[in-house]
Amino acid sequence: MIFGRTTIVVLLLLIQIVILFVTFNWLADYTVFIYGAFTLLSGAVLIYIINDDQNASFKMAWIIPVLVIPVFGTLLYLFMKFQFGTKFIKRSMDDTGKIIKPLLIQNPDVLNSLQEINPNEAGLVRYLNNSAGYSIYANSSVKYFPLGEDKFKEMLIQLEAAKKFIFLEYFIVAKGYMWNSILEILKRKVNEGVEVRFMYDGTCSLFLLPYNYPKELIKFGIQCKMFSPIKPILSTHQTNRDHRKILVIDGHVAFTGGINLADEYINLEVRFGHWKDTAIMVSGDAVKSFTLMFLQMWNIKEQVPEIYENYICENVQVMKDNEDLVDNVILTDNVILADNVMPTDNNNNMSADNVKSADNGMSAGGYVMPFGDSPFDGENIGKNVYIDIINRAKNYVHIMTPYLILDDEMIAALIYAAQRDVETIIITPHIPDKVYTYLLARTYYRELLEKGVKIYEYTPGFIHAKVFTSDDEKAVVGTINLDFRSLYLHFECAAYIYRNPEIFKIEEDFQNTRLQSHEMTLEDCRKFPVVKKFLGQVLRLFAPLM
Repeated sequence: MIFGRTTIVVLLLLIQIVILFVTFNWLADYTVFIYGAFTLLSGAVLIYIINDDQNASFKMAWIIPVLVIPVFGTLLYLFMKFQFGTKFIKRSMDDTGKIIKPLLIQNPDVLNSLQEINPNEAGLVRYLNNSAGYSIYANSSVKYFPLGEDKFKEMLIQLEAAKKFIFLEYFIVAKGYMWNSILEILKRKVNEGVEVRFMYDGTCSLFLLPYNYPKELIKFGIQCKMFSPIKPILSTHQTNRDHRKILVIDGHVAFTGGINLADEYINLEVRFGHWKDTAIMVSGDAVKSFTLMFLQMWNIKEQVPEIYENYICENVQVMKDNEDLVDNVILTDNVILADNVMPTDNNNNMSADNVKSADNGMSAGGYVMPFGDSPFDGENIGKNVYIDIINRAKNYVHIMTPYLILDDEMIAALIYAAQRDVETIIITPHIPDKVYTYLLARTYYRELLEKGVKIYEYTPGFIHAKVFTSDDEKAVVGTINLDFRSLYLHFECAAYIYRNPEIFKIEEDFQNTRLQSHEMTLEDCRKFPVVKKFLGQVLRLFAPLM
């Protein structure tokens, strides 16, 4: 504990902070001149902040310290603003993005078929394609997992079936039954000639894994690396964590969702009551996007050129009959892909009747659009997809999220939906993993409840799912929380699902979760302890950092 790397990192960071304060104290004799200079500098910084294109909540979070403590606040802002680490990551991702962009070109036939069904959906696809290069796919299937235990079982099956390559990218990895079971398969697969790459976020090195853990795995033939290891240097790019959860096998199947590789995610370790989490498995053409998403992150610091085409599996050949796509059933090694368009009833509404589904429980049909979000791409893609769903909802929008830390735009969208008589429901944890995030989330309850948004707390424990469903025809399952860190600061990923029958299962799971949850009322808000209310209101000043 005393000589561990985590303790050393914390001590070195504290030393740097002490040096800053000592420097300020040393300059105390020149207070008048320094304060005058910093008054002018802070004025210039304030003008810059107000005119910057960042979110208003981030602006307010910086305006307050610059005004209240102008010397320290101004220096801190300048220090955080001009970081070379973030510029390097951005440049590297831009370079790799240019290489993989030709591999993600949108199939015009798929987009045209979607345009005929719903022009508004085609507009969302064009946004994601133009802003980040992601495409929507018709020949893909989806399987939804309402619990971490369910996903874990399927993971083991698919890992055992791997023949060419396995890519894993996770935010949290902890030694235990779940990770040890997976690791044993990975070792065996390496010996069978399967290429295995494993990447996890550097925060694991603080408490969960040894700092040199990648070297241990490399001895087994597993290519392994940490993303952005925590270093004892004050730097902003260390707040930009890799929050993605991606597993790709042979280019045939891909997993994503909220579930990390630790025993609490499959309820073998109880930390905050029952751990409710979700995930999906995707097969078919849509796997291509997850494959390239992983490789782009993997190659941020790689010097050896990557041959990306080697990992693209063309699962299907799109067939045309004159100008229309032909419905077709296509067999791959492990899955059945069917019907490029979701069956509809006579009113062109999505219908669960006559849906083709594979023996392994995967639902085919409709459209699937995987997408990633980066803090350096100039676009808040995850947030914009969520707001698009909320704003275009006609009957309902249902949300599961572990954290409810909202900016003004998200609050306005939720209230606007509720006031249009769209059933707007959010399920959050009753037993939080972090007390401060719960206190902060409670500060939004009254405002939302008064405007018609319904909020439920999952009473059995902690809900870690990140799920949106709307109108029985669209859903998002991925890693993106409703908080500032996910929407602005982290690398994230998800899949947008449209008119696929698995949406019915996702909505069914939402309703089952709702039955296990307590509906919050204004009376609950009034009874919440005054001290906790005040602490939450204070924390709201720092909401953009949480």
